Amino acid sequence: MSELVSQMKNPPDISRPRWDQSTFEGRARHFFVVTNPLNLFISRKRLEAAKKIVLDYQEKRKVPADLTLDGLWRAKQIFDSAYHPTTHELMILPGRMSCQVPGNMFLTGGMLTFYKTTGAVVFWQWLNQTFNAVVNYTNRSGDSVSNKLLFTSYCCATGGAVAAALGLNSLVKTAPPLIGRMVPFCAVAAANAINIPLMRSKELVDGIVVEDENGNEVGRSKKAAQARTWVSAPLQATIAGFVLTFATPLCCAIFPQKSSIEVKRLEPEVQNELRKLQNPPERVYYNKGL
Repeated sequence: MSELVSQMKNPPDISRPRWDQSTFEGRARHFFVVTNPLNLFISRKRLEAAKKIVLDYQEKRKVPADLTLDGLWRAKQIFDSAYHPTTHELMILPGRMSCQVPGNMFLTGGMLTFYKTTGAVVFWQWLNQTFNAVVNYTNRSGDSVSNKLLFTSYCCATGGAVAAALGLNSLVKTAPPLIGRMVPFCAVAAANAINIPLMRSKELVDGIVVEDENGNEVGRSKKAAQARTWVSAPLQATIAGFVLTFATPLCCAIFPQKSSIEVKRLEPEVQNELRKLQNPPERVYYNKGL
């Protein structure tokens, strides 16, 4: 929208997301913007400019005369992607939500590739839990999560992940390679089983903050903190099934199932056998498998 903010009779409330959060589409659009990895490449100068626009607007100070509605929302999106919502401090890169995709891609690739030796297992599980700890620390709320709790959670989760990975690795030494590749995921699951209850323990014990429709705190509730726990298992299974429905055929289609290779790249003994044929081929074909 090219409408100028300074000329609007009813300027928007940017303390709330741009899209309707009561609908799935609105929530999805909001989080696509928040987690967009391209936000990591925004310069410090542009970040500071976006921060100034947002804070000036929220505190009803003067904003640029040529600021459009789209420009205002874009500044808010940049601000949300890089600054802590309460302290307004610039968050370090690994702790930003926009780093979740590239960060987890790197860590998942490392854990799946280097899982056979003890040193590699310890290093990658430690690095993964350190990344999670940085995210938790960067996005912490001073009211609910203390530094001591974060450190305890980090140590317990890291220890649990390393112990689970090393223990499972010793059990699957004689198993097929595919089974061995599942070990990192089991280790991460074990770490989460330790990390999440510790991180949310204050909410489960003391209750979670409940607010009225205007965002005003009205109390704490234990029942709200424990609501709909039964949804977790079927929801995660459904999401996994949905993802696999598309991921399986798309990943299998990356390479042709029937692949080819030049004869000169084969083992010498195989080349010798092929040369004995009446019309020796220059290229042979094989079933790559799935």
